[in-house]
This record gives sequence, C-alpha cells and structure tokens, in this order.
Amino acid sequence: MIVFQCGHCDYPLFFENNKCENCQHLSGYRDQDQKMLTFEPQRALLISDREKIAYKYCKNKEHEVCNWLLEKDDPHDYCRACQLNRTVPNLSDGKNFPKWRNLEVAKHRLIYQLQKIGLDLNSKMNHEGGLCFDFIAKRNNPKVMTGHANGVITILLREADSVLREQMRKEMNEPYRTLIGHLRHEVGHYFWDRLVFDNQYVLSEFRSIFGNEEVNYSDALQAYYKQGAPQNWSSSFISKYATSHPWEDWAETWAHYLHVMDMVETAHFFGLKVNPTDILKNIKTEVTFDPYTIMDFKTIIQACVPLSFAVNSINRAMGIPDVYPFIVTQPVVNKMTFIHKLLWSQK
Repeated sequence: MIVFQCGHCDYPLFFENNKCENCQHLSGYRDQDQKMLTFEPQRALLISDREKIAYKYCKNKEHEVCNWLLEKDDPHDYCRACQLNRTVPNLSDGKNFPKWRNLEVAKHRLIYQLQKIGLDLNSKMNHEGGLCFDFIAKRNNPKVMTGHANGVITILLREADSVLREQMRKEMNEPYRTLIGHLRHEVGHYFWDRLVFDNQYVLSEFRSIFGNEEVNYSDALQAYYKQGAPQNWSSSFISKYATSHPWEDWAETWAHYLHVMDMVETAHFFGLKVNPTDILKNIKTEVTFDPYTIMDFKTIIQACVPLSFAVNSINRAMGIPDVYPFIVTQPVVNKMTFIHKLLWSQK
C-alpha cells in the first residue's frame, strides 16, 4: 500500500485513520485516485485542506468501520467498498461489532488493491455478474460456511475472532490464516469466473498450468480431506490446500499473488532496501518501482523474496511467527506469472 500523509501537517497516516494523530485534523480516503484527504475538525462541512472541495463520509463512518469519502453531492450514502456489502451482522449484539470492524478493515484493503489493479467491482445488488459480501454469524446460520458462490463472498464472523482463528489454523495445520488472506482467496474464485471461464484461450492455458477444473470438485475435496496433500506438494503448490483441486490451486495462488504485490508496493513507497553482509549477496534488493506498473513478474518476485526473508528474520528476533511462512518455487512463480499477465491484459 502507498504511504499517506496529512494534508495539513504532513504527518504520516495509516489507511484506516479517520484523523491525524498529530494535528487532529479529520482524514478520509478518496478511492478514485488513492489519496488521503484531511479536513479542519471544527467545520460543519468537510472541506479538504489542500483542494478546498466539499466531501461527506460514507454512512458506515457512523459505526467507525469506514473512512472513505464521497463528494458532497454524490447521490450514494455508501462508498464503493461498502456498496458491496449485502449482509452485515446484527449490530445490536455487542460481540458482533468488533468482529465486523476487523472484517471491514480487511475488506477495504482488499478493495483498495483490486481497484489499484483496475478490476471492475460492480455490486451484485445492481449487476447480475457483480460481487457482494455476506458477513454472517454462524450461530444463527449453522449450515453456512465461508466461501464463494456466484459472486457472493461469505465470511463467517468467527474468522474475525483472533483466538478462534488461531485455533482453527492449528487444527487445520496451516502456517498462515488471516482475514485478508481469506478475502483474497475467495475473491480469487469470483475472478476465475470473470476472467478465465468464458475465455477459451485463457481457459486452455489455465488447464495447462493448473490442471483440468472439470474434475469433480466435491469428490476432489473429499479425497483431499481424507488423504491429505501429496508428499512432495511443496515443489509445485503454494499450500497443501492448493493440491485439492485446480480451482483451489488458482484461488490460493491468486491470494499469494496479491500478498506479493502488496508487500512489494508497500516496500517501494517506504523506500525499503535489503543490503545484508557480503555472506548473503543473493538476498539483496532495493524496491525502486511500483509493482502495479511492471509487466515483468520476474522483476517483482525477485524483489519480494529478499524482503520476506528480512521481515521474517525481524519477526523471529522478536519471537513472532513469520510474516510470510511460504517457499515460492518456480512452478508457483509460473502460476503467479500467468495471473499477472492475465491481469495486465485487462488494463
């Protein structure tokens, strides 16, 4: 993600900030050009400090789960990210609210990234082929599971409970389980339908790389949960679950492609540089580019590997699990390259 600054005092702002911690000016995100705007807190109207244009907050600002902006005369009450919500949890239940807020933080970061790529994000409530999110409490819907179906991404509220999520991660023997990871994975299924399914040339290339998705999905999942991943899975797949079916391989690889792009973009805007001692010459890098402007994915992944090694090393020094506990082999790079080229062709 890019680095944001207060328009009044130039103090750094996080993507989720609704005010500057230094000068207390209000802040909000304008998604059309990925800018953070700031406003005098005493004014009745939101008049941007630098541009002197009037705005209003997304209606979900009332719940402190969104800081996105709309122009004052915009007919919509909700921003483009919140317009994608079809179902939100019952907020009269106090336990639901902090979980929903965590989900919204992850979802807004996802939408930022998809917009940066340039993908169409039409709401399913207005377009048959669009996208929407259902955030649901399982205790009220015992048969509902996290997943994607026909443009509807369902995320169980319990995924936003860090204790339960860690418990599930251990039970499923996963090295990594986060809200942003879930959202990136599930939206990958949606974009397979949009970008691959209807294009016979792309579908043919997909099958040559990921395998034939016509293999019965239900049977494949049952076999995976019964037998587990092949012994040598890590040589060709980014995760054990990716081995279950080509659709899941695509979704897992898509999620990790988005992880890589976000890591490299953030490193670029912070001017990060990895330059260890001469013993580790093969993990030197300086990220001098925005990855969303680079056609050659090899350049991007070569920058990401040293970054992840350095950050993982810092985490281990603090007794914290690795930020990115995965080994990206050449077959996985080939799969990510396919995704990168496909997305580049949409520009």
